[in-house]
Amino acid sequence: MKAFIVLVALALAAPAFAAPAFGRTMDRCALAREMSRLGVPRDQLARWTCIAQHESSYRTWVVGPSNSDGSNDYGIFQINNYYWCQPSNGRFSHNICGMSCNSLLTEDITNSVRCAQKVLSQQGWTAWSTWHYCSGYLPSIDSCF
Repeated sequence: MKAFIVLVALALAAPAFAAPAFGRTMDRCALAREMSRLGVPRDQLARWTCIAQHESSYRTWVVGPSNSDGSNDYGIFQINNYYWCQPSNGRFSHNICGMSCNSLLTEDITNSVRCAQKVLSQQGWTAWSTWHYCSGYLPSIDSCF
């Protein structure tokens, strides 16, 4: 009987620790190759992979904890919902990327890449709080190709 109770408790707890049904966890090379296929310049890929590593550990499905202004950050590049995407809760957003925040949480990283490129073009690399990890020398991504 005790074994049955333990198994039931583990079964109920398991979904809380498992990745969601949508989204995926990538690795450095998979992200670099996919971003390259999406047209991201090769000389930017080491920086983008560094940002993704430090922002989300390469997880596309991550929603960060609330920031001091109540906003949240979404997806592999942790894009902020106050400025760049529309949260599903109806909260005000400038929605500069013109997309829902949930579209940044899927296996397909196209929306995340396009929105991150827009952030970069308007605010530069320093838009990401983890930029200091990625501003110096970075290992080459050449072995990924």
